[in-house]
Amino acid sequence: MGIIKEFKEFTVRGSAMDMAVGIVIGAAFGKIVSSLVSDVIMPVTSVLTGSIDFSNKFVVLGFGGQTTQFKTLADAKAAGAVVLSYGVFINSVVDFVIVAFAIFIMMKGINRLKRQEEADKAVPPPPEEPREVKLLAEIRDLLKK
Repeated sequence: MGIIKEFKEFTVRGSAMDMAVGIVIGAAFGKIVSSLVSDVIMPVTSVLTGSIDFSNKFVVLGFGGQTTQFKTLADAKAAGAVVLSYGVFINSVVDFVIVAFAIFIMMKGINRLKRQEEADKAVPPPPEEPREVKLLAEIRDLLKK
């Protein structure tokens, strides 16, 4: 029974719950960033660059001793050729840079909002009087009556 109790304590502990919430929010945020990149940034990038696509750039390393040329990467893979898909890697690097830049821009905006919020909170409240001063003021007021 001890292990079940320990597991229950672990799962309902604040840090575990915070981690679970962070993972769920992170997954949702990932979808937002993916949509931003694929639905907003990439179409604009395609128009500006003339639809540059490296995904079909590859080198056939081996195909059973034959020197067959393939038109597409999919054809080469379907035929069982051993290929070096450097174009897919380049596309992944480009996607990463775009996603990283999009996240950077978003975080820059969020940080600006946080700094603005912190600046609004920066005005400290007036210091609270010590308890003794309050008591003495009350005694004074009572003596005046």
